[in-house]
Amino acid sequence: MADKETLTQQIYRDLKQRILEGRFSSEDMLTERTLALESGISRTPLRAAISRLEKEDVISRLPNGALMVREVTVEQLLEIVQIRRLLEGAAAAKAATRAITPALLASRDAMRAYADGGDIAFDRFWLDDDAFHDAVAHAAGLPLLATMLTEMRGIARRCTITRTHDRFDQQAREHLDIIDAIATKDATAARAAMERHFDSVRARFLAWLSRT
Repeated sequence: MADKETLTQQIYRDLKQRILEGRFSSEDMLTERTLALESGISRTPLRAAISRLEKEDVISRLPNGALMVREVTVEQLLEIVQIRRLLEGAAAAKAATRAITPALLASRDAMRAYADGGDIAFDRFWLDDDAFHDAVAHAAGLPLLATMLTEMRGIARRCTITRTHDRFDQQAREHLDIIDAIATKDATAARAAMERHFDSVRARFLAWLSRT
């Protein structure tokens, strides 16, 4: 039983990662047979993994049994931005009342490299962006928020509009402003910097949308 559970977990993580990386889009029609053949696995653990992704609303099953990745709309994306602006603004302010963490210092080093500009692969920046927001939540002593952010960021990452950008210098500088405010223990400035960051994120999404 343990081996089967482990295999199911591995299949689940692999499928979800492929969806998050855009290798399956909302326009792709998937079948259990095709996925099983591609992965060289049996149907039983595959079905268990698919069932978990269905419960998470990552994929849906059509009446004919085919599977499709659920589309994330721009409206959902903007709602996530609004929610995160409120939550992470408060987290940044709280983090500024505590000692700066090694994770935030490491994130500052990473962001300094991006701030110089240049084309960067989306998935590479996304990992460091993940680390930054996770570091702020933990610096604030809010591990539950970090878990919530993982879920919201996973949904946002599936929206194709998030993948239309390959320059992240502005975002990196916004992150640096937040870290600097936290480091100087200026809670008001930290909250304001985080809120400006999400205002900028929203503006970038709308600008990209207007060009499509």
